[in-house]
Amino acid sequence: MQPVPSDHLIVVGALDEDRTPEGVVHRRFPGWTRHQILDPRLDLMVSMPSGVRLEVLTDADAIELDVHVTRLRVGDFPAAPAVFDVAVEGEVGPMASTEVGTTISYDPFTLAVGIESGPSTTVRFEGLAQGSTGGALRRVEIWLPQRCVVAVREVRVAAGSTTARPGPTGRRTWVHYGSSISHCLEAHRPTGIWPAIAARAADVELRNLAVAGQCHLDQMVARTIRDLDVDLISVKAGINVINADTMRERTFVPAVHGFLDTVRDGHPTTPILLVSPIVCPVAEDHPGPTVPLRSGRVGVVERPAEMEEGALTLRRIRELLAQVVEDRRAYGDANLHLLDGLELFGPDDADGLPDGLHPDADGYRRIGERFAAHAFAPGGPFAP
Repeated sequence: MQPVPSDHLIVVGALDEDRTPEGVVHRRFPGWTRHQILDPRLDLMVSMPSGVRLEVLTDADAIELDVHVTRLRVGDFPAAPAVFDVAVEGEVGPMASTEVGTTISYDPFTLAVGIESGPSTTVRFEGLAQGSTGGALRRVEIWLPQRCVVAVREVRVAAGSTTARPGPTGRRTWVHYGSSISHCLEAHRPTGIWPAIAARAADVELRNLAVAGQCHLDQMVARTIRDLDVDLISVKAGINVINADTMRERTFVPAVHGFLDTVRDGHPTTPILLVSPIVCPVAEDHPGPTVPLRSGRVGVVERPAEMEEGALTLRRIRELLAQVVEDRRAYGDANLHLLDGLELFGPDDADGLPDGLHPDADGYRRIGERFAAHAFAPGGPFAP
C-alpha cells in the first residue's frame, strides 16, 4: 500500500481540525467557535463527524485508513461499533467497522465520566474497481462514523495506483442544522443518517451541522451558516429546547428570529426550510425537561403549577414556528418555508422510537425519504 498525498485528499463537511498524536480529528464547526463552546458535550458532538467524508480520485482497487477511534458508551448500553462507509462514483459499497480504540463511559444518572484508553487500528475497503474498465480515475468517498470521534493518521491505496485531487462536483450545496435527530447517532452507518439519505436522493452536497443534544439556536451556528457558500439551508429546531428546558416562549421566538436574521445577513434570498420537531409522545403536551429512565426510555419531570406559564411543549413549539414563518413571509421573506416535523415522523411512526425520543435506523431512512420528497420534489422549497 502507498500513502495518498495530502494534497490529493479533500475533506468535505468539516470546517476545522485538531492535530493530535493519534492523527487528525475533523471538527464540523469553524475554529473561531472554540472559545464559545463551554459545554464539553457540545465539544464532543462537534468532533463527531456526522456527514464528514474524505474524497480522492483514484484507480485503486483497495483503500485503507489508519485511525484512532473514540466511542461513547452511555449507561449500561454497550458502545456501538465505529462504522465507515465507502462510495465509488456515488455508489455505496459494503461498510467496514471496528470496536478497537478508546471508550468514553457516561452515566446519565450519576453524571460520572470514565475513559478507557485503547490502540489505533486500520480500516480497509477492497473491490473498489469492480465493474470499471480502462483504469479510469473514480471519485472515492470515505464516510467517517457519525457516532464516534475519529483521528485519521494516514490514508493509503494499493501500491502502483494513481491518485489525484477531486474537483468540484457542480452539485448544489445544502447545509442542515439540527439536534440528535439530525446527527443520527442511532443510524447503523454514516450514509444512513437521514440528511445523507435525503442529499443522495436529491443529488446535492451535504454539510451537516447537527449536534446531538445541543441544538439551542446558538448564534455561533447562525454565523457559521451565514458565512458558508451554500445554496440551500434547513434548520430543524425545538426538541433540545424541550429536553434541557432552556427556553420559554418569551425567549424562544426571539431566538428563532435572531438566528434567521443572522443567516439572512449572508444569504438574503437563499431558500431556508424551517423544520419543526418530529413526534415525541411524552413531550407533545408536557413541558420539559426530559430525563432518561432506567427502562431505557425517556420521561419528563413533573413541575409545580407556578412554573407552567410560558413553558414550552412540542405542540406549542410547532405553533410558534409556524407563526414565525407566517410573520416573516408577510414582511417579504418569500424564500422562508416551513415543514411540519410530524410530516416526517408523526404519531403513526411512534413505534419506531425505541427510547420514545430517537428514531431507529429504519426511522431515519423514512425521515430522509420523506424530507427529500417534500423539499426537493418539483414545487418544493429546494426544487432545482
